[in-house]
Amino acid sequence: MEIILLQKVANLGSIGDRVKVKSGYARNYLVPTGRATMATAANIAKFEAQRAVLEAKAHEELAAAEARALKFKDFKLVLKAKAGTEGKLFGSIGTADIAEAAVQAGQPVSRAEVRMPAGPIRSIGEHQVQLHLHTDVDVMLEVTIVPEE
Repeated sequence: MEIILLQKVANLGSIGDRVKVKSGYARNYLVPTGRATMATAANIAKFEAQRAVLEAKAHEELAAAEARALKFKDFKLVLKAKAGTEGKLFGSIGTADIAEAAVQAGQPVSRAEVRMPAGPIRSIGEHQVQLHLHTDVDVMLEVTIVPEE
């Protein structure tokens, strides 16, 4: 199925690209979320008329994400958790915990923006967590886990 991308989609293309994808991916994800539209003659003409507006909107979103990334440049997050004598946590620290702590520290982050490729944090110390603020903007956040007393 051929579609026109209305937003940049990771591993697929950028605004205005006409790409072929599986029909289920287009019908169930790309079109309902507003990331793409079917590549019919009417939709192609409509897209070309709106291209400047969509590109300007995408540029604004990228600029906003880059501005948010600058706020995280020197930001360090400190979390307290119950831990054993060997430094292992009783439980773990996940994406929701990090997002909640960041919001309480004055840096609004949603749970979906926190990426933890190594899985949840299960020990005290310093850890690196990736924040995915935009398709093109990723920031490394330093998270320090300290034991509760």
